[in-house]
Amino acid sequence: MAATLPDPPLSRRERQIMDVVLRVGEASVADVLKRVPDAAGYNAVRNTLTILERKGHLRRRRDGNRHLYAPAVRRELAGRAAVKRVLRTFFAGQPRDAILTMLDVSARDFSDAELEELRALISKSRTSR
Repeated sequence: MAATLPDPPLSRRERQIMDVVLRVGEASVADVLKRVPDAAGYNAVRNTLTILERKGHLRRRRDGNRHLYAPAVRRELAGRAAVKRVLRTFFAGQPRDAILTMLDVSARDFSDAELEELRALISKSRTSR
């Protein structure tokens, strides 16, 4: 697997398809068609998967008569890159602002154990500077 995410950035449709493949781990054109809202059709999805493979985002293997596509990078690496994009796009690169927004949106959803884990991570980050 690749160590870094390839460039260039993805189009909206490419991101939708990548989201499906990342979520399911490996997908055929038919699998993607079932999960992408308003998919343009079989050929359009197949062509987009081929483009994503050419760009280095996906790898392909043959399974009988069909091709299966899987992420070319680990999910964690793709997630890290997505967070960096969100930070740049919506929070001017400021993690603090993103964290405050996430806490504002989802604070009620955290269990006491999760809040304690967050406190421990914050403490650890203070000592590792």
